[in-house]
Amino acid sequence: MYLSDKWKDYRIVDASGGEKLEYWGKYLLRRPDPIAVWDDKADIQKWNRVDAWYHRSNKGGGSWQIFNNSIPEQWQIRYRNLTFNVRPTGFKHTGLFPEQAVNWDWISDLIKTADRPVKVLNLFAYTGGATVSALAAGAEVCHVDASKGIVTWAKQNVEASGLADRRVRYIVDDCVKFVKREIRRGNKYDGIIMDPPSYGRGPGGEMWKIEDALFPLVSDCMEIMSDNPLFLLINSYTTGLSATVLKNVMQVTAVKKFGGKMDADEIGIPIESGLVLPCGISGRWWKE
Repeated sequence: MYLSDKWKDYRIVDASGGEKLEYWGKYLLRRPDPIAVWDDKADIQKWNRVDAWYHRSNKGGGSWQIFNNSIPEQWQIRYRNLTFNVRPTGFKHTGLFPEQAVNWDWISDLIKTADRPVKVLNLFAYTGGATVSALAAGAEVCHVDASKGIVTWAKQNVEASGLADRRVRYIVDDCVKFVKREIRRGNKYDGIIMDPPSYGRGPGGEMWKIEDALFPLVSDCMEIMSDNPLFLLINSYTTGLSATVLKNVMQVTAVKKFGGKMDADEIGIPIESGLVLPCGISGRWWKE
């Protein structure tokens, strides 16, 4: 398992009964997490002393119940030398997936040791955790996401980390269409990151279903990899896809074309109760 265990501003206190109890900075949040199928709360009192609790609705979605009137609308947390703006959103999320820190470290190390200019494409880039990490490591980044508001949030994270002067492009677009245009334009990238949803729609209503669309997208990405590519990172939270599926996809695309090495595994975060919370899978390919 790729374990994100270097956090200081974030920690999971407990996870049980389809929920998790987390500190985001100094604020304790209670949120749904269906992967926590076990039911064994380590400290019931802590679960009842939260600053905010997200309740799911039977009709879909849900809402936050705020217990601490001093909890701000938005606050910042740090990971190493990176700073992120987080806030409780209407869809239970906070604007950051902390388990991805282990991948931020991986791409950062590859970029720093490349000893050459590195150009990175971040697809389905969300609020820019990987973008900020790549910029801090010295790469040039093209950040692509279909949501204008999310891209604005990513810009704010880049600025909060003191990286606004770095070479970064922000693109609001459907990722599949953007990659096809990059093929026609002849643009190339040394590293590609993608964090696709299970299902989704682009700005123009384009349908995305990962089981159908992932392999064609990865195949297209091979056409925009540079002649001396550095890495490919694929993340998935789709329960129907296994680490072996990602290995197979990378084997018949990146390895077949460029050689190199690849691996795939679960990613997770340690829980203070002694367990580990699995948080999806990541597939990694890198050039030897």
